[in-house]
Amino acid sequence: MKSKVFASGLAIVLGMANVGTISFPEAAVAQQNTSEIDAAIAEGFRLFQEGSGESLRKAIGYLEKALALARSAKAQDKQALSLLALGRLHNSLDEKQKAIEYYNQALPIFRALGNRSGEARTLNNLGLVYDSLGEKQKAIDFYSQALPILSAVGDRAVEAITLNNLGLVYDSLGEKQKAIEYYNQALPIRHDVGDRAGEATTLNNLGSVYSSLDQKQKAIEYYKQALPIFRAVGNRSGEATTLNSLGLVYDSLGEKQKAIEYLNQALPLSRVVGDRSGEATTLNNLGSVYSSLGEKQKAIAYYNQSLPIRRTVGDRSGEATTLSSLGSVYFSLGEKQKAIEYYNQSLPISRAVGNRSREAITLNNLGNVYSSLGEN
Repeated sequence: MKSKVFASGLAIVLGMANVGTISFPEAAVAQQNTSEIDAAIAEGFRLFQEGSGESLRKAIGYLEKALALARSAKAQDKQALSLLALGRLHNSLDEKQKAIEYYNQALPIFRALGNRSGEARTLNNLGLVYDSLGEKQKAIDFYSQALPILSAVGDRAVEAITLNNLGLVYDSLGEKQKAIEYYNQALPIRHDVGDRAGEATTLNNLGSVYSSLDQKQKAIEYYKQALPIFRAVGNRSGEATTLNSLGLVYDSLGEKQKAIEYLNQALPLSRVVGDRSGEATTLNNLGSVYSSLGEKQKAIAYYNQSLPIRRTVGDRSGEATTLSSLGSVYFSLGEKQKAIEYYNQSLPISRAVGNRSREAITLNNLGNVYSSLGEN
């Protein structure tokens, strides 16, 4: 199962300063409202940083209030900032079209104000949304517009985020060498600006690319550089993901006990940080390792822990993988009807999510079961 990679471009709105000027006669009206606008923006950002679904909804209320006041006062700088923050909030709530609408309103205001940093950050955020929607070429276009502006204004931290994000897109498109090039551009900048969590993220992403290229030792080197940094900055989610990735690499190298050790370190961390998707992935991976060791009942136990979590979090592709894995274990135990049941649950999900590779594997596995039963 593929290891997780990180976008690490998600909180870039919060560091923005209020910029721009207001000309007379609107300035007098703006002066009366500015403290109220600033207070609403500050409270919106505070709630944004809390990160819960409830706090994000409350933050939207404050930012919408700030936006209305800023429009009334013709305070374009605060309008743009509020719109950018609202886009980020709706993206966090998986309301992608709303996020795009807000970003598209913010962009021309930043341009009119000559705020190139705000323009570049908005372009980067648009790239993130389109990337998450699977519109990879659009994502590349927005990131590529943001990059030279960030370089020109000297915003090195966000430049590194954008380079990392371009690496992610090219990685997802299978253009691994391009991904490596962008990650290798991002890495020294993140180190130079002291973005240790970002540095660890890019190291992890390089590990993932090299693992996919079957350069396992290189992958291990990068993961082992990322791991102590995640630990040092207290990023337990990143630590869990990297431990899981190391488990996968050692599994692929046939070092099963090492794989189990790393996966067993990852599992409680995923639970502590509430990363249910990561927890399900690690449980599934433990099932795979035990299955390969011939410990089929242990494998079934781990798969059966993974499956309901994957259903709960809506990971349909992962659900199909775990169902197919259960089918394979039961087939190896000679329980052929059970194997057919699990494969037949997996198959329509793989089709629904467009996972042609998983669909083909499951069809092949079903063929093997029916063949063993003497059915053509």
